[in-house]
Amino acid sequence: MEYLDIRKASADDAEELCVLLNEIIEVGGTTALEEPLSVKELTDWFITGKSALTCHVAQAGPGIAGFQFLSLYENLPKGWADIGTFARLSPKIPGVGTKLFAATLSTAEERGVAFINATIRADNTGGLAYYEKMGFRTYKTIDKVPLRDGTLVDRIQKCFAVKKNLSGV
Repeated sequence: MEYLDIRKASADDAEELCVLLNEIIEVGGTTALEEPLSVKELTDWFITGKSALTCHVAQAGPGIAGFQFLSLYENLPKGWADIGTFARLSPKIPGVGTKLFAATLSTAEERGVAFINATIRADNTGGLAYYEKMGFRTYKTIDKVPLRDGTLVDRIQKCFAVKKNLSGV
């Protein structure tokens, strides 16, 4: 396994993160995002904006292998944060998501987040398996959300209780 350095993202990372994310968006099928983001949008949404709680990157040598964010959105209950995870398509590096989640979970605990929400396309089998492996459990399905091309795809919402004695889903 390649060595990964997990660290907090900064605005200086935004351009590289944008390239990584936009490649995933262009390939399609694994993210609800369908339009490429600008560096400014990515920075605001995931790194420095009012909703951004934390963003970590997995550094592999000179490049970023992936990133994971927590954001606070108005449509979530108080104490909840939303998570998103993106890993470089090529070359794939095993363990990126697992290492990122350890750092994200630590920050969630420090910041008093009670629950982490992940909303995953039903056709994203890799994403569904990843969040299950991290301990997320399905609590809701949003039926038939249209993609830009009109295709209807369910969204699966999974929850992780940051403190294991919590329930509320």
